[in-house]
Amino acid sequence: MKHIDLKNRIINYNKLIDYGFIKNDDKYIYKTLICSNSFKVLIIIDITCTSKVIDNQTNEEYLLVDINTSGNYVGKVKEEYENIINDFIEKCTYLEILKNKQSKEIIKYIKNKYNDELEFLWKDLDCAIWRNKKNKKWYGLLMKITKDKLGLKSNEEIEIINVQYTKEYQEQIVDNKTVFKAYHMNKQRWVTLILDSNIKTNEIFNLIDQSYNISGGKK
Repeated sequence: MKHIDLKNRIINYNKLIDYGFIKNDDKYIYKTLICSNSFKVLIIIDITCTSKVIDNQTNEEYLLVDINTSGNYVGKVKEEYENIINDFIEKCTYLEILKNKQSKEIIKYIKNKYNDELEFLWKDLDCAIWRNKKNKKWYGLLMKITKDKLGLKSNEEIEIINVQYTKEYQEQIVDNKTVFKAYHMNKQRWVTLILDSNIKTNEIFNLIDQSYNISGGKK
């Protein structure tokens, strides 16, 4: 058995079932056959992400794929095994481009409460959105920008979240220091929060819940 190195990538749990994983309690298991059904590949996701190859004839783990060895047959098994792992990484994970502590806490909060994953709609941009499953409307956008995009005198790179906010009370929350009328979105319906710990994380969670409800997705 080997640990799968995701290389700064995050598992997209919403894609696992469609890919072929079976959920058993808090564990996800994927099985597929390789080398004319002579071997079985298992990918197991729980606290960690691991994989192994089982020899179907002996029903034992085929350890040769995890060590440096020569031979055309072992090489063929190893190649098909690695192709399965790489396909899983490509289709069921996404690059962790947002590494801020509050960003990670927000991603975890939304996953736990709404079971929504970030959607990376633009591969060449450091941003992603949350979309409500019921009506497909956005209720959050997480991204990297520089401070000058918000009118601040700095080109320091920061992480922000855009959330919907009630227009009537917008002036009460916007201070142009940590909360701004939305960058790159409707300024009457959205606000931008800088994720630098100057706003308490629980307050951000409350604003996310408001945004979710405003989007029409009351839960």
